[in-house]
Amino acid sequence: MLKQRIMTALVLLPAFMALIFLAPQWLFVATLFAIFCLAAKEWGNLIQPGCTATQISFVITLALLMIATLYLVPLQQFWYSDQLNITLQAILMLAGLWWLVAIVMVITYPKGTDYWKDSHFSKSLFGQLTLFPAFIAFVILHSVPNNQSDYFGGWLILAPLLMVWLADTGAYFVGKAMGKTKLMPKVSPGKTIEGFAGGLLFAVVGASVYGHYVLDVEWPVMILIAVVTTVISAFGDLLESLFKRNAGIKDSGNILPGHGGVLDRIDSMTAAIPVFALLYIVLGA
Repeated sequence: MLKQRIMTALVLLPAFMALIFLAPQWLFVATLFAIFCLAAKEWGNLIQPGCTATQISFVITLALLMIATLYLVPLQQFWYSDQLNITLQAILMLAGLWWLVAIVMVITYPKGTDYWKDSHFSKSLFGQLTLFPAFIAFVILHSVPNNQSDYFGGWLILAPLLMVWLADTGAYFVGKAMGKTKLMPKVSPGKTIEGFAGGLLFAVVGASVYGHYVLDVEWPVMILIAVVTTVISAFGDLLESLFKRNAGIKDSGNILPGHGGVLDRIDSMTAAIPVFALLYIVLGA
């Protein structure tokens, strides 16, 4: 399994780096759109396992939401005098509120599931709140204006992704070496508090150094952003685990060898990206 994960990562990482740094903006957005449509198909399986109609309808609704937003706010209107469009600001704030709710859902699980576990509407709404703001946040970060570098958007996107990758790496190795105390046994039995702490340390140190020297963000601000983003990214992973447990499935899909589905690969990023974007903009980083 580890070998498959590494081989898949070696293929995907260069492709993703080329996408965020070299591809024209329209191609970046189009590719991202396709990725999120694949993730939406997998979320449809969490809503009603094995139902193709549910998967297709959820893909269509997310696709229409993404298209409608880009029609309402074209890419060239995302920023005006270094200020983010107010509609996009509202989307990021909605994402921040959603992840606060999601944290409560994960911590209290399985309590409080009666109102949503059998509701297709609720699970569809949760899926939209998870995927849609993440898509918009990716595009926002990629389009951040910077007079000094045409590649600044790519470097900016790498910051939350670095947090997720370092947190995953640290959690894996520290958890394997020292993990004893279960973090959320009712949601994801394999995760430990020791692994979580190790991943948090890896992510905060690495991302803070990156943010200060590459993005030119002040140390206190970058450390705060790294801590909050990394912690919430962990709940992105746990939230998907919660919905998979509720649906009775192990992986969201099998499109990525060693990783499962697209949703399994981007679950932490769906939380990290919008939260990072919100904090970066609000704190004036």
